[in-house]
Amino acid sequence: MDFNTIKNQIEANDGTGYKHVWEACADVRLVFKNAMKYNDERSDVHVMAKTLREKFEEKWLQFLPRVAEEETRREEEEAEARLAMQFAQEAAHAKMAKHLSNELMLDEVDLHLEELREMVVKKCRKMSTEEKRNLGIALTKLSPDDLRRALNIVTQTNPSFQANAVEADLDIDAQSQSTLWRLNFFVMDALEVQSQNSESMDGDERIMRCYCKCFEEEDQEA
Repeated sequence: MDFNTIKNQIEANDGTGYKHVWEACADVRLVFKNAMKYNDERSDVHVMAKTLREKFEEKWLQFLPRVAEEETRREEEEAEARLAMQFAQEAAHAKMAKHLSNELMLDEVDLHLEELREMVVKKCRKMSTEEKRNLGIALTKLSPDDLRRALNIVTQTNPSFQANAVEADLDIDAQSQSTLWRLNFFVMDALEVQSQNSESMDGDERIMRCYCKCFEEEDQEA
């Protein structure tokens, strides 16, 4: 070890230099120690090394408060950085937890609504002829995508029902009451969404049509 090497280590900017001032101090002391160890006590080198070491230690004692101050500052900065990182992680986790909680709550609400709708469907009265006609008219007002979803409801309970990509011939009287009410709920919801959409169906060229038949007469009350 020599002073030229120490100087290069102090001035290095490529990450290979000293990481802490204590490392430089240790190397300076090592230079003096070696000079005194390998030279006779009466030699000029030994005497000069001893003298310079004493001067260095005096300067080092004067410099120590600044070293301690710098160490404290670095420790505080590192602690603040760790705390900021911890807060950032906690905030990210809290945001994620809130997002997941909202999703779970929405999923749970959707599930309860679906269960409630199924209960309503099972307990619904028989759909009147007028209601069937209105349902048939409402089906023709659906967008192509919503119409396909509506016809899928029919297919789920009536596998024999066939609909191609262009048109469908739906016999409303042939459908079960539960299917009719499911269709009714879906159509009402879909039309409400369409009415809230400013672009709605005005500029939508339908590529699929549904022809609905309803011949059943209204039951006469006794």
